[in-house]
Amino acid sequence: QVQLVESGGGLVQAGGSLRLSCAASGIIFSMYTMAWYRQAPGKQRDLVAHITRAGSTNYADSVKGRFTISRDNAKSTMYLQMNSLQPEDTAVYYCNTLVGRLPWGQGTQVTVSS
Repeated sequence: QVQLVESGGGLVQAGGSLRLSCAASGIIFSMYTMAWYRQAPGKQRDLVAHITRAGSTNYADSVKGRFTISRDNAKSTMYLQMNSLQPEDTAVYYCNTLVGRLPWGQGTQVTVSS
């Protein structure tokens, strides 16, 4: 059974940091380009960053220089280090493949207060 479990969210003040984790099961994790997405209230789900099987990364302009995506294939886990958080980063964060083909997890809430 394929499952994605996001964790690590929370409430932080502007300028703070959080590290999100995405634990995958039921797939050969190393075979996929993985991605982080986020969805703010009343808005569509947007791509934040992705990481290829080889470890190449790409970021949305809004998070470039502040967020770092990484993966540990041995643990079937992906991470998102988020620094210099701003209120506009407030959203539910999800992980999935780059094309979103796996069942979505419950996400993890990130709230940044000003």
